[in-house]
Amino acid sequence: MTLNRFCAAALMAASLTLPTFAAAEVDSPECVAPAQPGGGFDLTCRVAQTGLAAQFGAPMQVTFMPGGIGAVAFNLFNTTRTDDANAIVAFSTGSLLNIATGKYGAFTENDVRFVGTAGADFGAVVVKADSKYTSLEQLMADLAADPSSVVVGAGGSVGSQDWMKAALLVRETGASPMKMRYVAFDGGGDAIAALLGGSIEVYTGDVGEMASHMEAGDMRVLAVMADERLGGAFAEVPTAKEQGFDVEWTIMRGFYMGKDVSDADYQTWVDAFKAAYATPEWEQVQTEKGLLPLNLAGDELKARVDANMATLREIATEAGLIQK
Repeated sequence: MTLNRFCAAALMAASLTLPTFAAAEVDSPECVAPAQPGGGFDLTCRVAQTGLAAQFGAPMQVTFMPGGIGAVAFNLFNTTRTDDANAIVAFSTGSLLNIATGKYGAFTENDVRFVGTAGADFGAVVVKADSKYTSLEQLMADLAADPSSVVVGAGGSVGSQDWMKAALLVRETGASPMKMRYVAFDGGGDAIAALLGGSIEVYTGDVGEMASHMEAGDMRVLAVMADERLGGAFAEVPTAKEQGFDVEWTIMRGFYMGKDVSDADYQTWVDAFKAAYATPEWEQVQTEKGLLPLNLAGDELKARVDANMATLREIATEAGLIQK
């Protein structure tokens, strides 16, 4: 065998032994869902398990760590698993809200490393099809004149994600969120039933649950709380921002790691997410799991998290959820 042929054969053999993103410590990838099986955190990990399958040399394991709506896992990865290079943990915007309001204890968003996103849903401002409100501008005018004059409801108590969406609307008018008339329900289904039954006038829900109702023609979406107009069934629905109101609510689903994970291993995960985002398989699993595209990794994700946390803390403080 000639020297050139020997070198070529050696290089080929070496390449076959390495995963796409090989790193010394990432040899048993794991996604921790901080809840019981089923639900949003489980879904988030399944996106990573399927979407990152081609990026590592070993299959990803999904494990469950329920407790405190994510608090148990957040505390564990701030104490005993701070340098675990193999594990990512699922989080959502609800997790960020819990951090902001102190429900995860003394640790903050700066005590973990945010890696990548699985996708997103977005807030929606919804009324009945025959509502007197045909535009967001009309609704905002009434909220500005008297926040208590409009009955708003959603599937969450004061301080929840759905309450935050309503609070953002009222806050944008210059009024205090604490002055709005808000009705809490056990879930989105109950809130939708109340809207259709006339018990509430406005529902601050999620885009993902609205498509079937728009097809049925029984609801009208006045605005989506996204940075840009969405596609598909929502292509004709304007954003709140394009109607002149700086209100955005992204229900982000993503992953974090312990703060002591090495830069090299952290970057391995970031690179894996970025590579996966460019594949049709990632787009397919997002669609199958009912998520909309939101593909952020590394510094870009951290910047988005920091911006969200600042807004969450500001609104929560105004509403009395955080004591100065």
